[in-house]
Amino acid sequence: MLQPGQARLRVARKKAQAHPGVHPLSALSDNKFEPLPDPLGLPPYHYDLETALPGISSESAKLGSLTFHAVGDTGGVKDADYQAMVAAQMKEDLNLAGAARPKFFYHLGDVVYYNGEVADYYDQFYEPYDHYDAPIIAIPGNHDGDPVNADQTSLDGWVRYFMTPKPQIDPISGDAPRVTLSLPNVYFTLNCPLVTIIGMYTNVPEGGSIDSIQQQWLTNEFDKAPEDKALILALHHPIYSFDDHHSGSAAMADAVQHAINDSRRLPNIVLTAHVHNYQRIEKEIDGITIPFLVAGHGGYYHRHGITADVGTVDEELGAKLQFHDQYHHGYVTLTVDAKEIKVNMTPIAETGSSKHKHDATPDSATYTAKLLKLPDGSVASL
Repeated sequence: MLQPGQARLRVARKKAQAHPGVHPLSALSDNKFEPLPDPLGLPPYHYDLETALPGISSESAKLGSLTFHAVGDTGGVKDADYQAMVAAQMKEDLNLAGAARPKFFYHLGDVVYYNGEVADYYDQFYEPYDHYDAPIIAIPGNHDGDPVNADQTSLDGWVRYFMTPKPQIDPISGDAPRVTLSLPNVYFTLNCPLVTIIGMYTNVPEGGSIDSIQQQWLTNEFDKAPEDKALILALHHPIYSFDDHHSGSAAMADAVQHAINDSRRLPNIVLTAHVHNYQRIEKEIDGITIPFLVAGHGGYYHRHGITADVGTVDEELGAKLQFHDQYHHGYVTLTVDAKEIKVNMTPIAETGSSKHKHDATPDSATYTAKLLKLPDGSVASL
């Protein structure tokens, strides 16, 4: 029954997940699990970075590291200035030399708002990154997969760029041409020098949802990931988030902890978006610290507030908020070598009508790139 004047409940303060267990069905949110497009390739859906960047393996071996950008929720609907300012600084980074230059952009979902429409790809994707002359690789977000009407198929805009059978230039890109990618599936593993990136597609429902096939795939990818490389997990819906709009997802925590417990492999870092701010959260599993980043501040105009201070620990989950920025857009740069993963978040000091009174403070942290295994007899609980 709908109560007149009813709205979604606010998220509890100092909590990193909004709902225990499976997210409840609600008439106030879209809970439809959208069907997936047919994959281009065969399981286990691997894509080699070398395909988009010939010579990257030998270059990374020479440099001893691999650097890349990561952020989500970039679509500049309603106010394109925010996305433009973030994109401008990301493009400026490409002027850096050697190991410091990002080699690609790993997009964490929600490329185009509000419904991933093909017609909006020029304004929200092609044109903002017109001179970003590095590959943009992505997992879809909920807005990429949520059809606006019966004439649109879920993810058709995303597939049209990221999953074309043959590389091509879509006429819709106009004066900002970019050659399309042929990713094998909406969820896939990116094989890179020094690091393996497992990318999930968490679909449309609030809190995310995956089917049993993707769950089986996820566990297999954790189990088979090379042990001589760092392991990064990327998904759109966050597992933990101290925000006042979405919060973290118990459903995604359940999916990932099953993969961890069955494979005994721990990710070195987890990248997420969906929430429109930046947070660096840490969780200890048997004395092993796992960082969980929320990086959904890539350009969408509406930012989400924070419900906790730095140092806050969700007593139930053990998730600790180490840094946050709810006031600025920005992006993350990750550098992986044989020993470490360096995380740097660059906030954008906004100007003009977009200017915010709060100082833009960067964030940086370093985590191990070494193999992380769940100790014998331990059970991970996220």
